[in-house]
Parts: sequence; structure tokens; C-alpha cells
Amino acid sequence: MIAGAAIGVDLGGTNCRAALVASAGRIGGVLRMPTRMADGYNALLANLAGLCGQLLDDSLTRGLRVSAVVMGAPGIITQDGRVLVSPNLSELNGKALATDLGNQLNLPTRVINDANAIGWGEALFGAGRNFSSFLTVTLGTGVGGALVLDRRIWTGADGAAGEIGHLTVTPDGRPCGCGSRGCLEQYASASGIVLGVRERLATGQKSLLAEVDGADLTSFKVAEAARRGDSLALAVFEEAGRALGLALAGVANLLNLDGVVVTGGASESFDLMLPMVKEEIRQRAFEVPGKRLRIVRGELGDDAGILGAAGMALQ
Repeated sequence: MIAGAAIGVDLGGTNCRAALVASAGRIGGVLRMPTRMADGYNALLANLAGLCGQLLDDSLTRGLRVSAVVMGAPGIITQDGRVLVSPNLSELNGKALATDLGNQLNLPTRVINDANAIGWGEALFGAGRNFSSFLTVTLGTGVGGALVLDRRIWTGADGAAGEIGHLTVTPDGRPCGCGSRGCLEQYASASGIVLGVRERLATGQKSLLAEVDGADLTSFKVAEAARRGDSLALAVFEEAGRALGLALAGVANLLNLDGVVVTGGASESFDLMLPMVKEEIRQRAFEVPGKRLRIVRGELGDDAGILGAAGMALQ
């Protein structure tokens, strides 16, 4: 008997990862390649087709029939897989990525927002399995989000829903790359945490982090300092937690979700934010939706996007 499978692809600004996925989870190892957008759009398509071709060959040896390819990519993406805006991969702007790759592979191909892929992966195989409606928050270089409502990804009218990272938490706060000011991303992301440290160091505040060269200062090192009791580092994580809690309190009141799944590289230090997150929700959310909202860590790590993308096809 030939079993069904799909190819899930996670396209990032620096690297691309892909794998064969069956209904119970990933099959086989993950293939990787550099994105190399500097080589141009057509080169990217050729490289993606080659990567997927390797997985198609692998599927034959495993007795699997690949039904479709689904890719998670950064940006606002229409239902038919056209990239409207991709801040980190601007060469994709306006491109019919799903159609173009599908023509090369001769397979049904879909492209979705990368945060939505992560959220759907957690919904199917991870920490969101027992939630009917929840928000996935990805804490990385920026802050992304994906809404699952009644076990369906909610993308909005233009594919732009779920962008919690660009909710304003400080009206006259730090300028954001999106053109606004005071966005959550500027405080709760890895880059926002580093910026918070630099701002405080510039005012002469004392910290273990003053000994770290500028280029070597990362959110991971800030977390290390906080766990050692560094007051400046702890204050930065309190600020991040306060900002995230403020945003989530509004989300709780607006949508009355079951939970929040926190993922991404910077979520490794989420425990340092969590007390302030909970306090802000307690103070600002209505009692009923605030008490319902469970905050949990994601379970799938780097595989969430691949699993979620392929899961779209397997359904």
C-alpha cells in the first residue's frame, strides 16, 4: 500500500529547510540549503525545485505518494500564494510564488505565512492540540503571530491577520521597521531585548553586560546575566514581559481564546518574562477571559513550520 505524504518547506531569510511529512508527523531527515536571495528569484525557484526533487526521490524509496508541497514564507501572502509584502525577502514582493514553484514541480503547491505554518504545526502535533482557539506567538529576531480559531487558521481578508508583534504597547515608544512606534516587537523580541540593554548602558547603568562587546551582545547573554541576578538584565526582561502581557490582555478581551503558545528562539528565556506577563493579564484583562487564557511553551521547536506547512496539505 502506498501511503500519503506532503513536503513541508520552511523558507527563511538565511536558510531553507524541507522534509517529507506523513499524517503522524515528520518522515525522514530535514534537508537544508542557503536561501541566497542575492542570486535572484529564478535561482531561488530552481534551488527550491531541486530541494523538493530530492525529497520526491526519497518518497519513492519509502513507498510514499506526495500529494502536495506547502511552504511557509515570511510576509503577507494571499490565498493563492502571491507574496504581497515580505520585509525580510523583498525580492519576493509581488511574485506568484506558489504558482511558479508548482509549475516547476508539476505538483499542487501552496505558500502560506511562516508564522501561520508554525501555529498550525503546534495545532496539529504540538502544544495547541488541546486548544480549540489559540494564538501562537513567535519570539525571535522579531515577534510573529498566528491565530487558530475553532481549529482553523485565521488569515484575515488579505492574509495579514495575527501580527501581534505590531500591536502598539508604548504609543510614543521606539521606532519600528514597520513604520509605526512602540510596537511589541521592539520590546519582547531578541533584538528588542538587546536594544533595551543598550539604552540602559548608554545612561550609565551598571551591569555585567557592560563587559560584552557590542557585536557579541545577544538576548541569550542577556538571559544569562539575568539568571545571575544582574539588575539591568532583569529589568529588561520585566519590560519585555510587561509589553507582552499588555498585548495579550487585549487579545484575551477581544477574542476570548483558550490559550497562547509561545515559540521561537527567544522563548528559551520566556520564564524571565512570564511573571510580568501574568501580572499584566491579571490587571488588564476581564476576569473570565483572563482566567481562561493558558500560556504554554511550544513543543515542536524548529520543526513546527515544516510540520504545519505539510499539515495543510495532509488535511
